[in-house]
Amino acid sequence: MDRRTFLTAAGTGAAALSVGAVTAPTAGAAPAAVTPLLLHWFRDTYRSIEAMTTGLGLAVDKMDVSGPGGPVLSRQTSPTNIGCGLWSTVAAAGLGVISDATMRHRLALTVRSVERLERHHGFWLNWYDAHDGSVLTEWPGTGDPVRPFLSSVDNAWLITGLRIAADAAPALRPRIDRILSDADWSYYYTPYDPADPVAGPGQLRGGFWTDTEEPTGHHYGALNTEPRMASYLGIADGSLPADHYWHLLRTMAPGNEQEQQPQGGYVAMDGIRVWQGHYTHRGRKLVPTWGGSMFEALMVPLFVPEPEWSPQSWGRTHQRYVRGQIEHGTKEAGYGYWGFSPANIPEGGYQEYGVDALGMQVDGYASNTDRTYTTDGAPLPPASAFTNGVVTPHASFLALPYAPADAVANLRALDRDFGAYHEGYGFRDSVNVSTGRVSDHLLALDQGMIAAALAQALRPGLLQQPFRTGGFRSRVRPLLVKERFSI
Repeated sequence: MDRRTFLTAAGTGAAALSVGAVTAPTAGAAPAAVTPLLLHWFRDTYRSIEAMTTGLGLAVDKMDVSGPGGPVLSRQTSPTNIGCGLWSTVAAAGLGVISDATMRHRLALTVRSVERLERHHGFWLNWYDAHDGSVLTEWPGTGDPVRPFLSSVDNAWLITGLRIAADAAPALRPRIDRILSDADWSYYYTPYDPADPVAGPGQLRGGFWTDTEEPTGHHYGALNTEPRMASYLGIADGSLPADHYWHLLRTMAPGNEQEQQPQGGYVAMDGIRVWQGHYTHRGRKLVPTWGGSMFEALMVPLFVPEPEWSPQSWGRTHQRYVRGQIEHGTKEAGYGYWGFSPANIPEGGYQEYGVDALGMQVDGYASNTDRTYTTDGAPLPPASAFTNGVVTPHASFLALPYAPADAVANLRALDRDFGAYHEGYGFRDSVNVSTGRVSDHLLALDQGMIAAALAQALRPGLLQQPFRTGGFRSRVRPLLVKERFSI
């Protein structure tokens, strides 16, 4: 998966907006004082997505904006990138940035290309050439072989985008319904076996290599990570049993090797014995992610209204998770900035970033390229140990519903102090706040998250309608209403 974005408020009137005037949003709406600034950010972010979209209507993986000759696009695209382009286009029309006619034309172009992409078992391969639609067999620039792979989580984001497109452009709905008719999530599912829950965990595989039909050796076991979007989609359309939700892990049970030994207890949920565990970070009880990154926790609720349907469980843990990220950056590590999630390495390449103590994985995602970890219960390294801290703007945008004043202030500081905003294309993907190095790239995934987060702030519910009706209302919502995290 990918990430990117940045901004320069100079000359836009943004500098006159008072962050201090920001108050908690109502039903996810943007605070009135910063609405013009957020809309300005959205316009530039969508302009970057337009620039990253090829003549086939497919958003490429990333774009280099460092050269004097204009942006340079990557050749590759993924199902996630394409999904980001779809929902960003719907958001742009909903916010008045493009016309409805332009939206319909762009969605139809993308859907036509998606219909023609090679598929297996109703799902899309992980990498295509965005310029001609062919399956990538060699990695652009290196020639390294690319093994054909069907990713459950990446397919979930394309299907999310297609469902949003079908809702926004009803004329496309029959075509999209035909596309999705073969996408059966049970392909990835290993049914629960009470006699051997290790071999039969009731969870989704990470994916399959199509050249051998060999599955990954792992399942997605953690609940509070982005693969739960695939779980929700499968439960909603009936291809996965509802009890799959209860077989996902809030934490691992005590005694298992993990970031900290959890507190909590066993409860019965729909007849399933569930370990309702939690971690404690800086005195706050929360449900951890796998690695401690922001997008694991907060990408899904851009679309599925988890905090609304489960305010005391999902709503509460999301709020505390954001606060943990803020305090790691400003207090634990002493960076002065915050927002840690997988992103482009400012000096080049890609890396997972996060707050180690907020994830289950031992030595999970660190907040810097030096891999300085934190573990609750162990002595913290001194702030001087946290060199090369890497902050990504998309993480602040994901925090908008939960800490709007902090998010806007952090983004404005990244622009003011590092020039992280590209006037015309939005925030660049990442900043090394210790060295001042800003990424040369924008990534479709991160721009797509920013576009969706801004749409939710400016027009709450704009992209959520397909996930509030049908099987989401009748099958997913009751599970979230029943949820009782031990926090």
